[in-house]
Amino acid sequence: MKYDSLEYNQPTNSEVGVYECEIHLKFRLVEEKGALRDREQLLEILLDAFTCGSDEYMEPIQVDVAAQEMSEIEASPQMRRQLIRLRNAKD
Repeated sequence: MKYDSLEYNQPTNSEVGVYECEIHLKFRLVEEKGALRDREQLLEILLDAFTCGSDEYMEPIQVDVAAQEMSEIEASPQMRRQLIRLRNAKD
């Protein structure tokens, strides 16, 4: 059998920008009490639960999302360097 290779073509003029995003989530969650005491893992646990979607363990109450493009000058030097890398990437 012969398989033809498929070539993935990215847009040559891909635009990237810096965005400021704000998310307000309110939901009820059934979880072990000890899991929510570790502050370092709390956000990860909550986001994982939310991304899995509604089920008998998670009930969304309120979800508000806003994203706004911001000036590159307002971005940190690390983000500006990453933008330059992305724009200069040939792949």
